[in-house]
Amino acid sequence: MKLHEIKPAVGSSRDKQRRGVGIAAGRGKTGGRGQKGQKSRSGGVGKLGFEGGQFKMVRKLPFMRGVGFFNPYKITYEPVNVGSLQEAFEVGSVVNPEALGEIGLTPKNAKYVAVLGSGDLNVALKVTAHKFSKSAEEKIKAAGGEVVKLEVVRGNHRTR
Repeated sequence: MKLHEIKPAVGSSRDKQRRGVGIAAGRGKTGGRGQKGQKSRSGGVGKLGFEGGQFKMVRKLPFMRGVGFFNPYKITYEPVNVGSLQEAFEVGSVVNPEALGEIGLTPKNAKYVAVLGSGDLNVALKVTAHKFSKSAEEKIKAAGGEVVKLEVVRGNHRTR
């Protein structure tokens, strides 16, 4: 005996059920489709993705959390506070994105750095970064330091 020779036992297989053929048949009248409604009609199953007029999931996706559009031109700055510069650097040292990465105040591969004004600064530093808040700029200059702004390169630079 081989697999292709196997057949069901005689009388065990049933005939195909004929729907909508008289009430006594058990599947007559509505043919097992229930009463009324879109699914009871012939050809009544809607298009793929159709949700009965509700706003489709496919159209909601871009606005859902964790899903959506990605802006390749968005620039994200790594924030550094003036107070943390006070603790990390000595008088007269040069503070730049590379130095901040080595110390661990920003990630080593940080593209853009923003200096914010939280904390106090009593040490004269030459701070080089891409962006400064007004208060940070004032505090650095008041401590006798120097502010150098780096150019922010805008363009097609995908970071994802």
